[in-house]
Amino acid sequence: MAYYCVIFLSVTVFCHFLNLSSGNQTSNSSSMTAYGVGVILDMGSSLGRMANNCISMAVSDFYSINRHYKTRLILHTRDSMGDPLYALSSAIDLLENKDVHAILGPQTSEEAEFLVHLGDKARVPIVTFSVTTPFLSQEKTPYLVRVAINDKAQVKAIAAIVQAFRWRQVTLIHEDSNYGNGVIPYLIGAFEEIDSRVPHRSVISLRATDDQITIELQKLMTMSTRVFVVHMSSSLASRFFLKAKELGMMSKGYAWIITDGITSILNSMDPSVIDSMQGLIGLRPYIPPSEELNNFTVKLKTKASEEISPRKSQPEKLKSLSKFTNLASISVSQTGSKILKAVLQSKFNGLSGKFQLKDGQLEPVAFQLVNVVGNGVKGIGFWTPKHGISRVLNLSNSQLYSASVNDLQPVIWPGPSSVTPKGWTMPVRGKKLRIGVPVLQNFTELVKVDHDLRTGAVSVSGFCIDVFKAAVENLPYALTYEFIPFADSKGSPAGTYNELVFQVYLQVFDAVVGDVTITANRSLYVDFTLPYTELGVGMVVPIEIGKAKNMWIFLEPLTVDLWLVSGAFFILTGCIVWFIERKINDDFKGSTAQQVGMIFWYSFSTLVFSQREKLISNLSKFVVIVWLFAVLILTSSYTASLSSMLTANRLQMLQKGSFIGYPDGSITREVVNNLNFGDSSIKEYESIEDYAHALTEGSKKGGVSAIIDEIPYIKLFLAQYGDQYTVIEPEYLTTNGFGFAFLKGSPLVHEISRAMAKLKEDGELHKIEQTWFQDQSVFKKQESLTKPSILDFYSFRGLFLVTGTSSTLALIIFYVFLIINKLTNEGQPQLSNRIT
Repeated sequence: MAYYCVIFLSVTVFCHFLNLSSGNQTSNSSSMTAYGVGVILDMGSSLGRMANNCISMAVSDFYSINRHYKTRLILHTRDSMGDPLYALSSAIDLLENKDVHAILGPQTSEEAEFLVHLGDKARVPIVTFSVTTPFLSQEKTPYLVRVAINDKAQVKAIAAIVQAFRWRQVTLIHEDSNYGNGVIPYLIGAFEEIDSRVPHRSVISLRATDDQITIELQKLMTMSTRVFVVHMSSSLASRFFLKAKELGMMSKGYAWIITDGITSILNSMDPSVIDSMQGLIGLRPYIPPSEELNNFTVKLKTKASEEISPRKSQPEKLKSLSKFTNLASISVSQTGSKILKAVLQSKFNGLSGKFQLKDGQLEPVAFQLVNVVGNGVKGIGFWTPKHGISRVLNLSNSQLYSASVNDLQPVIWPGPSSVTPKGWTMPVRGKKLRIGVPVLQNFTELVKVDHDLRTGAVSVSGFCIDVFKAAVENLPYALTYEFIPFADSKGSPAGTYNELVFQVYLQVFDAVVGDVTITANRSLYVDFTLPYTELGVGMVVPIEIGKAKNMWIFLEPLTVDLWLVSGAFFILTGCIVWFIERKINDDFKGSTAQQVGMIFWYSFSTLVFSQREKLISNLSKFVVIVWLFAVLILTSSYTASLSSMLTANRLQMLQKGSFIGYPDGSITREVVNNLNFGDSSIKEYESIEDYAHALTEGSKKGGVSAIIDEIPYIKLFLAQYGDQYTVIEPEYLTTNGFGFAFLKGSPLVHEISRAMAKLKEDGELHKIEQTWFQDQSVFKKQESLTKPSILDFYSFRGLFLVTGTSSTLALIIFYVFLIINKLTNEGQPQLSNRIT
């Protein structure tokens, strides 16, 4: 209906302009001025017949309302027979013999290409309502007026539909013509912007037979993609969809999107064709409903039903080719430029809404998204360049751009089905999915390939294989596959891991399953699933079993400065207590030797709280209480540190001159290089046993002090030697884990990744790890593996500050009272005796 509305409006524009230009709207003269306008249509097509009806209705309605106008638009209709040469011949005839001021209606791109150059030469506007190919534009041909929407205006809307349903692959099906080919580059570009691919294009000739269409559809059935975007003329589309339904391609699991060129004329298609298109999604320019539009629709259908013959008149036959040799004699129109300017500047509201041309063509305000259901279509939403997809058209709101399926009404898909097609399926090629697997000489717990010498059968097992099988079992469909070892004729590895991954790029394998690390370089050639192992690398080092080999180990818990400070405070505390107690306490009296011995005895006896001397002075009691608190903390810390030294296991830390080992042929070499070890300090090893032997020997005996490898390999190593070695986790060293490699753009990448995510959530992946790695924890608690820290003075400076301050304060108070006592009268009690 959109086509017919714009045709009606375009003719109305011409009628209005011609009368304005004559300036005789109110003239009393009875004479009429005729303006000739050529009409070139394919009368054998339904679109051409409908267009002819619209044009005649527009002229009739205009002059029935404006009877006082003295100009008359005279239509000179020619039948192009759908042939560009007939169309060109008719245009030359109209310009030479009918002196037309404009030509309406070249229907096809091929016809328009001929006519637009003729129009530029004669300066006669060529007005088309159905040529939408981006190949033609007013920039190249100024006298082309496209009273239609450029095909490239709809590509963003089509891409938004694909994005809303999260389809990653789309097959384009289009006719082999300027109309069919013109929009394809724009569609591919729009799909690339939303990260969707076009792995295949199906190009169908306009002259294709039903058998040729069937063969092309059968090819599409063998491919994995199940989302199709169809862009072709209505006549070819009718035959195409009848054959698609016949082959079962309009069933559950398929998704079809048709462009504006087909959607806009669905109402005029045969019911059998509509029946074959059930479940399709289409889009068309949105035309707001109105009473005038309803009346026009009724009149158009009535006029169409009155037609008796599809082709009312026979076209004039070409008498000779001389028409094409006299192009230089065609005169230049004097009114063409004025008519062109008037049409381009026209603005008004009509049947299809606001009429305004931009750059010589219509600009869509919005596209309506429809679903073919029953005998017609139902609206499922709208798309606008500013807001994207929405259920209700509201051009004034401030919502952000959306491409969400939640903004669409429910869709009935082919089948019919209410389940959204996932967009792909396994290709029907008569063979299984070819899965390449590495052949490992070591670490066979990850991937192990066994050959039955008697039957020649190959069996593959291991952790990586079990994870892949579990993920496949979680898929909502059956996936058939076979494992193919990447080996030479002798059963040895046929190349490196990079070469194995490259076989997917070369399509020798459909995928690779094994201990394949995800790297940026490999991702250039294949797509990886989510990693199914822990990320990063680890450094394996030996555990040194704690043994008291040093006879002076009891001195090691404290640093020298702490020993000296502690001893000094012992003596200081004894001196202060003696000084306060010596005059009032008999236990602290005696000879000089006895008093010195008492100082050391009393202070050091506090270590075991065995002092038997009774204190009399409150000041000395205060000093001793604070000191006993400090002694308690010091002895407890000393005991804990000494016990740790005697019993704890310790890591053998890397020292200068140490050697580092890494697996031969692994990407871990790049990680080791980041440690800035020289090549002479790096050694390669192949097996778990080699790791253990090298670590046992150590750097001094020709081995290594540490092994750096990826976490899965380390887990296997610790499963056998976990009681002798442990792992340090280097924070700055990392890899991306293991992943399954698939062909670029393969939908299986997302399906398998989703299945593995479910395995993690359900705990199944952990169970598989327990089976193969014996639930080995890689990074053990480091507090039991690192060297106990030695206690130093800095850690206890607060404690000594409190002890020293309290002792000093007690001594100052004692001296203050002693001085006051001397200054008082001798007859008064001594203050020093009071406080004691």
